[in-house]
Amino acid sequence: MEYKDDDRWTLVIGIFLCSLFLFLLVGGKNSSLDAASSLTTNVISSPPEGQIYHAVYPGHEGGTGEEDDITSEDLTSYEENVGKSAAWVYFSHNWYRDRKFPVEIASWIRDTGSVPFIRLMLRDHTEQYRKNRNFTLKRILKGKFDEDLHAWARDARDFDSPLIVEFGTEVNGEWFPWNGKWNGGRKKKEYGDPTYPDGPERFRDAYRHIIDIMREEGASNITWVFHVNNDDVPNKPWNRFEKYYPGDDYIDWVGVSVYGAQTPTDEEWLLFSDMMDEVYPRLESLSTSKPIVVLEFGVTSGNPLGDQAEWAEDALKNLTELRWPRVIGFSWWNEAWQNDDDPDHDTDMRVQDNPDLADVFQKLVGKQDHILGSVVQSE
Repeated sequence: MEYKDDDRWTLVIGIFLCSLFLFLLVGGKNSSLDAASSLTTNVISSPPEGQIYHAVYPGHEGGTGEEDDITSEDLTSYEENVGKSAAWVYFSHNWYRDRKFPVEIASWIRDTGSVPFIRLMLRDHTEQYRKNRNFTLKRILKGKFDEDLHAWARDARDFDSPLIVEFGTEVNGEWFPWNGKWNGGRKKKEYGDPTYPDGPERFRDAYRHIIDIMREEGASNITWVFHVNNDDVPNKPWNRFEKYYPGDDYIDWVGVSVYGAQTPTDEEWLLFSDMMDEVYPRLESLSTSKPIVVLEFGVTSGNPLGDQAEWAEDALKNLTELRWPRVIGFSWWNEAWQNDDDPDHDTDMRVQDNPDLADVFQKLVGKQDHILGSVVQSE
């Protein structure tokens, strides 16, 4: 077949345009994949089957109750006594002090090889059993703090490495101001759905609002956690932790606090395994797919009803043997504090203060290869 000159040029131009289109198409897809890959490196995966994460709140002697004053020395001391690094390090960001993303503390935690786990504490004070007047759920829902939340989200995004964040720590416990007792309680007709208790509904919607803002700013490096106490306090149907859940579309992990005796004068000595056995089916039912994490657990020394090291051995043995299959990690509350003027009443959960407790941790955590001291990130 013969081609005229005009036809030849038409053919050449057509081939060039087709080649350019294919180049852009493939290049564009590769660029998108590269961008996606850079994002997924900031996503924390569940540990491989048969393994579990180890983490800590590394408090110190004479804890203030503010949980924002941890140091790298506190962390090093704990890790050396346990014989294992921490996959994440837990701390509070108190908005009565500062509303800016806590980049300084998050940075040194990252520098140690751990992931910062931030308790986003929109509270007016650290006193328990008192409501907020400034950082109320009503004001969050009205957008009073949106500007601060957007700025926080941008800084979290620009931190450019994994973060774990929770709002509403132990929400079903009345000691915190975001509990439903302080936000409408069991009333049903002053907010939202007239068939749903206002207190839990306000919390659920406030948490969704916070996460929506973070997502708007592209803070996709955050793993979002819903954190409950193992007991509902008050123990009322409207205050069951299931009522507060923001939903699987918002939450990545479901977490729980399970404490034994917290002071030497406590009159009960409850075993971790018994408490966990009781709450675990509820956690499983809350979401059929989300990983479960024991975010806080611990027991004091000095209580005549039981031995601290034995309590911890019961807890760690069952956790590390994966008695509760959907639990992917645990975080010991490693702090000591004063309760009154009698030193015998002081609480001490610090591993480095009890050689027997340290031995239990070394045996069941430090020397076990399936206990992970760093997170696994998606590729």
